[in-house]
Amino acid sequence: MAEWIAHDDPGMDLWPFDIRRFGRHAAGTRYLHERAVESYGRYYSIHWPGEEMRSGRGARRSPLYGLLKEHGAVFGSRAGWERANWFAPNGIAAVEQPSFTKPNWFEHAGNEHRGTRDRVALFDLSSFAQFVVQGPGACKALQWLATNNVDRAPGWIVYTQLCNSRGGIEADLAITRLAEDRFYITTGSAVSARDWEYLSRHLPNDGSVTLTDMTAARCVIGVWGPRARELLQQVTHADLSNAAFPFLRAREIAIGYAPVLALRVSYVGELGWELHIPTEYGAHVYELLWQAGQALGAVNAGYRALESLRLEKRFVYWGADVNSDTNPYEAGLGFCVALDKGDFVGREALARIKTSGPRQKLVSFTLEAGTAVFGGEAILHAGKTIGVTTSAGYGYTVGKYIALGYLPTDLSNEHDFEIEAFCERIPACCHHKCLYDSNGERLRS
Repeated sequence: MAEWIAHDDPGMDLWPFDIRRFGRHAAGTRYLHERAVESYGRYYSIHWPGEEMRSGRGARRSPLYGLLKEHGAVFGSRAGWERANWFAPNGIAAVEQPSFTKPNWFEHAGNEHRGTRDRVALFDLSSFAQFVVQGPGACKALQWLATNNVDRAPGWIVYTQLCNSRGGIEADLAITRLAEDRFYITTGSAVSARDWEYLSRHLPNDGSVTLTDMTAARCVIGVWGPRARELLQQVTHADLSNAAFPFLRAREIAIGYAPVLALRVSYVGELGWELHIPTEYGAHVYELLWQAGQALGAVNAGYRALESLRLEKRFVYWGADVNSDTNPYEAGLGFCVALDKGDFVGREALARIKTSGPRQKLVSFTLEAGTAVFGGEAILHAGKTIGVTTSAGYGYTVGKYIALGYLPTDLSNEHDFEIEAFCERIPACCHHKCLYDSNGERLRS
C-alpha cells in the first residue's frame, strides 16, 4: 500500500483491493446502504458459485433490456449493468437456481452455446466499455502505452495489452483506428472504471489528446456464428465478403435506418461482427436481426454461454487469467508484442522475458470426470500443488469441464496432472493449444 501511495504502483497485483473495481454507480449512499445490508445478511449463508447479488440492481440497462426480457432473459449484473446471463425457454421459470454441480441454466446455456457454434447467435454486449482517444498526439500516445503496433491504416483493429514497466498486463483491449487522429477502444465492463482511470492517468495532459467515454452512447450487438454473414447480408447492402471485409477490420455500414460501426471481431471463436450502434437505434437493429435470423435458426445468447465459448478458445479474461503480475509471453499473447516498433512502456522487461523465456505458461486442462470446477482449484503434479486454476467451466463443444491455469515452464510438457475440486482429485489432461479451432480458421472464414 505504501508503494501504491508513494509511487502510483503497488508493485504487485492488488485488484481485490482496488477501488477501480467499482463503477460510479457504487458511490451513491443508496447503493452502498442496500449492498452493505445484503452483504452483512449473507455473511453466514452458503455462497454459491456464480450467484448474483440482488441489491443495487436495475440501474444501468441497455436499450435491448425490455426486448430481451420478453425473450426470457435472466439477468445478472456487472459494473451495475443488467446483462442477460441466459434465456429461459417458454414454460421455464426465468429464475436462477445456483448449484455446486449443474445449475438450472446448464442445459439452456448449452443450447445457446451450440446455437452459436452451429448457426448464429445475438449477444447484447452493450455493457462493454467504449472510449475514444483523439487528437494530434493520439497515435504517439497509444504507441507508447500499447504493446502492439497501433499505427495501422484507418479501419484496422489491433488487439493489444497495456503493460507496466515490469511487463505485467495492466489492460487487455482492442484499439480500432477510425482516422489518422481518432481511435476507438473497447474493453470489458468489469474493468471499465480501471481502464478509464489508467488511460486518463497515462495519456498526455498537454491538450494533444482527449479521452471520451462513449459507452452510454452505444448499443453493441455481437452477431457471431458460421451463419453470421448470411444473416447480416439480409439487413445491409454493404459487401460483407471476406475479400471486402476481412477479419480485424472495421467499417461504417447501414442496417435498416441505423448508422453502424461494424467491427469484424469475435470473443467466441466464430465468424462474426460486433455492431456498435448509436443507442437510439439499438432496438431497431436488434428487431431487424432477430426477424431475419429466424429462418437461419438464430438464437439469443447470454454470458453463461459466452464464458463457455471463450474457455474453449482460451481467450483470456483480465482479473482472472491475466493481471498486472502476468506478462503476455506467459499468457500466450506474445503475438501482441511488437518489440520492433520502437520504445513503449514495458518494452525492456518484455525483451528480457522473450530472451530468457517465461517462467510459467498458461494452459488449458480438460477434466476426466464430471465434477464441476469454477476457478480457484488447486493444480497438482505428482501429488504436489503447483498452482491454482484461473478460470473454469463446462465446454459444451468438447463435452468436458475446462480449466485454465499456469504451469511452471519446466513442467509444461508433463502429463501427470490433477485438479482438486471439493476435496476430490480429478485427473486432468494438459493442452498447449486452445481446444477448439486452434488455427482460427472459423474466425477468418
